[in-house]
Amino acid sequence: MTGGVLALGIGAVTASGCVWYVPALVDLRAGADRPVSRRLAAAGCVTGWATAAVAALLMTLGVPVPPLLAVVTAGAGAAVVLRIRATVRRRAEEREDAATWAALDWAAPRPHGPRPVHIAGTIGAGLALALVTALLLTWGRSQGVGTILAVTAPAAVAGCALLAAFARTARPAAGPREEAVRRPGTRGAELKALKQRS
Repeated sequence: MTGGVLALGIGAVTASGCVWYVPALVDLRAGADRPVSRRLAAAGCVTGWATAAVAALLMTLGVPVPPLLAVVTAGAGAAVVLRIRATVRRRAEEREDAATWAALDWAAPRPHGPRPVHIAGTIGAGLALALVTALLLTWGRSQGVGTILAVTAPAAVAGCALLAAFARTARPAAGPREEAVRRPGTRGAELKALKQRS
């Protein structure tokens, strides 16, 4: 695989990653309207995608491998550090929120949206499928693997994963709707119990 083809592939992936870095740019532009953890995570996201774009540009210009690897390593390291700081800060914010709700004698609201572990798993699975496809297209031909099989097999696995994710998100919540919002804490539960006894 030549450097130009690899640069074109990285550029295409970077362009399709706008679903991640455009919302991250919006979070950064919002400034203090967003929590610090969210801004740190957005900065890490933008740094990672910017590193991919710069790497594709440098490969197109024919930059030698050592400077290219230095740029990619620096960008990836900065993105990872920002993401770790965002995770640490988010846990601190969750502890502060829980303490605030406990002081008000209310239970903390349940978190909304997908968990970071699920997002990381989805991204990792997508990258693994892309790697398998690339390996099948390059080295698999010498082993008798055709182009159609090399493309359709990972696409079928990805399609099944998307259908499973859609079925999971389309499923209604297990409990009543009120359980997904704010629930009264201990004092509310005691008052309810007293009303039931009387």
